[in-house]
Amino acid sequence: MLDSLFEPRAIAVIGASHDPQKVGYAVLNNLLRFHYRGELYPVNPAGGEISGVKAFPRIAHIRRDVDLAVIAVPARFVADALLDCARAGVGAAVIISAGFKESGPEGMKREIELKRIAKEHDIRMLGPNCLGIINTANDMNATFAAGMLPKGRIAFFSQSGALGIAVLDWAIGNDIGFSKFISLGNKTDLNEIDFIEYFVNDPGTDVILGYIEDVVDGKRFLASASKATRTKPIILLKSGGTAAGARAASSHTGALAGSETAFRAAFAQSGIIRADGMQDLFDTALAFAAGRLPRGDKLLIITNAGGPGIIAADASERLGLRLSQMSKETIESLAALLPANASLYNPVDIIGDARSDRYAAVLEKAIPDPLVDGILVILTPQAMVDVENTADIVISSSGKTDKPILTSFMGELRVRDSTEKFKACSIPNYPYPETAVKAFKSLSDYAQWKNLGEEPPQSCSARKEMVHGLIEGFLKEGRFRLGEDDALRILAGYGFTFPKRSLAKTSREASHAASRIGFPVAMKVSSPDILHKTDVGGVKLDIATRKEAEDAFAEITSNVNRLMPDAFVSGVTVYEMVKGGKEVIVGVTFDRTFGHMIMFGLGGIYVEVLKDVSFRIVPVSRREASAMTGEIRTAALLKGARGERPVDTGAVVDGIVRLSCLVSDFPVIHELDINPFVVMEKGAVALDARIILERREAE
Repeated sequence: MLDSLFEPRAIAVIGASHDPQKVGYAVLNNLLRFHYRGELYPVNPAGGEISGVKAFPRIAHIRRDVDLAVIAVPARFVADALLDCARAGVGAAVIISAGFKESGPEGMKREIELKRIAKEHDIRMLGPNCLGIINTANDMNATFAAGMLPKGRIAFFSQSGALGIAVLDWAIGNDIGFSKFISLGNKTDLNEIDFIEYFVNDPGTDVILGYIEDVVDGKRFLASASKATRTKPIILLKSGGTAAGARAASSHTGALAGSETAFRAAFAQSGIIRADGMQDLFDTALAFAAGRLPRGDKLLIITNAGGPGIIAADASERLGLRLSQMSKETIESLAALLPANASLYNPVDIIGDARSDRYAAVLEKAIPDPLVDGILVILTPQAMVDVENTADIVISSSGKTDKPILTSFMGELRVRDSTEKFKACSIPNYPYPETAVKAFKSLSDYAQWKNLGEEPPQSCSARKEMVHGLIEGFLKEGRFRLGEDDALRILAGYGFTFPKRSLAKTSREASHAASRIGFPVAMKVSSPDILHKTDVGGVKLDIATRKEAEDAFAEITSNVNRLMPDAFVSGVTVYEMVKGGKEVIVGVTFDRTFGHMIMFGLGGIYVEVLKDVSFRIVPVSRREASAMTGEIRTAALLKGARGERPVDTGAVVDGIVRLSCLVSDFPVIHELDINPFVVMEKGAVALDARIILERREAE
């Protein structure tokens, strides 16, 4: 589909120039000096010859097939140039020119026109306002960058041209091979999703690397990335999410969500590895470029220095890696080969006077050990150490296994030649052990993701017709904010259960309801406008008599009238008191990029204070729902703490999946909270809920 972009037989450079200060000169010069293998046609109104190549006044004058046009002319001329390309049958265009939506309203109009032309004439367009494109397989450098990438198997796309140049420089300086490089620019047509879909089928690419600031189509991005990561790793650096996600929200869930939250959920669900910054992007890419994945998360650390070994062990524990010991047979065999004061456990400390033979002995025994999934070799260049021989031992040992071997040869001058050897043999080396440990964690996590396989879509038993009727009725009445009574009616259609309850409109009704339900009872104001009922004195618990129920009704309504006089109040709901269990919250919010998200976290009054929550994008599988319950910091409370019995986390998983089904079936639900959702030793009940429906435009 994108062969015209990556494998063009002929390229026209529109805006080619004699002036070395012009972008058109730089693009043509790069194609020439790096020996692009196809035909080149400079296009300049003056014609003649540019850089020794015949130039044409317009692309129509070439009269030969052109697959790719690289356009580098002032913004006001780009639309005409693209039209000329369309008439000439060009399949793809890279528009390097700036001056479009990034420059203001006039630029936006120009960009809309480019999109129209490209769509009408079936031209795939990269840019505008981009750095260009590189394919190392055919020596095509259609950028205005200063250098050419080494050949390799990493593909990279970037929404930032400046960051793209930094990556180019890093790759050239470190001799890290790339297959393809794409500067996305304004993403008027082609975007990160198109390139993920292309690279997953590209035989020249093993690792997909990228920098993004936003995503054009969240649902398509999620689907494409989830499919791609089953085959190849995707490592992304994402910025710009926090401020863009800030908004006013009407629910707990909405208040805790945001663009950054949505992207974290999307990456977790699709198997994308997220880089924490530029250095982490490079470090993680280096690990994956070696092309090896561990079978598990058991890392063995070999070191000639105690301090770095401890640092690596600490980093491993923080990241959740297992520093398991080698088998008894391996340890016993090493005891006969190493000094008496060496540590035979993990980390394996072979002492500061160790030479290459000690490293060789440990590697020989450790590599076949089934309790070792990967190895980190740490070396500090002490006087006795034959550094280069040790590097040769590591390289030789690495060639005898498919387990990942990472190194941290620490220092600079004395390890420089060794680290160059590692580069040549695709063995990742890191200046600091904790960086190497993090890289191994990424390898382990990705391997686990690949091994999980896809989970089929979840279905739910529900009374859809009943719920549809309820929602349509609310919409016709112009009711978009539903209090607990209406919300619970909808939730009942999807299998949620509740304690006995009754809505009272007078103190006398409250007294009768409490007596009928059975003491003790709880009482809460019923209002779709009041999110924090406790804050306005709208909740009373452990009411033991009819007189207390009448007094509670009067006090609740008085408090609400005083503190929120404009709130719509339908009455006070009397509840059966639920004893025991743990209060959690499950909810739904809507993200403008990815659509509906489900939230789970600690419930009650603390949810917005502690913010101990996890999110996933709808649809949420049962496996993802189970993962959500274990991600919060207070997950141990659900398993039972200080002698408490564990609660039914399966009931929470059921609730998350049912909410996912509900909003998938009825996307008009914009936000939803069930708080608290009380989880018992067996089962769970919803004590309070509210729903916000999306307002429909008048027909």
